[in-house]
Amino acid sequence: MAVVDPTLEIEASLHEEGHRYVIGCDEVGRGAIAGPVAVGLAIVDVTIGSFPNGLRDSKLLSEKRREQLEPLTIDWALHTAVGLSSAAEVDEWGLTAALGMAGRRALAGLHTAGASIRESVILLDGSFDWLNPALTTPLLVRTRVKADRDCASVAAASVVAKVHRDRLMIEADAGTPGYGWAGNKGYGSAGHFAAIAELGATDLHRRSWLKRQDPTVLG
Repeated sequence: MAVVDPTLEIEASLHEEGHRYVIGCDEVGRGAIAGPVAVGLAIVDVTIGSFPNGLRDSKLLSEKRREQLEPLTIDWALHTAVGLSSAAEVDEWGLTAALGMAGRRALAGLHTAGASIRESVILLDGSFDWLNPALTTPLLVRTRVKADRDCASVAAASVVAKVHRDRLMIEADAGTPGYGWAGNKGYGSAGHFAAIAELGATDLHRRSWLKRQDPTVLG
């Protein structure tokens, strides 16, 4: 199957509707059993130039290529930010609420960087707005299925969030070896589950998820 390159066509149509800025939004780490969920944001306007060559949804890129594209992507967008919710917060609040809080933290990062959130429309990957329920004041959100594939701002958010989260898991692997996080990034590989059975779960594990998948894994 041919790889589809993103464009700025959807962003341009939103600008034509009168929105000064478009904030691409995507999450990573949704399906992991360890580590945080991360929400990436990348803001663009009508003056934005061509996006980095090869920019795509992070799932379609190798780890090496993501690392190469990440600084180029940060330089390209007007501002980028990543927000996190920890494994403990995923356990306490549930995944949807944790994603919303991570998105709220990312928006706070954009605001601190000088972005005008109120003049923006948020282009959110998927069909469900999980962001607004976490906000005290609603923002304008447009959901779009496969936006991470089709929209350059969302692909940029995906790459920034993925690289940020991967680096955290690599650091965590160095401090708590044995679970293979540098390779599996917290996802549920056979080796990862075997390590949990042998070594037990850590504070970085989503314990509620482990119980659902294998009630015996936590003892």
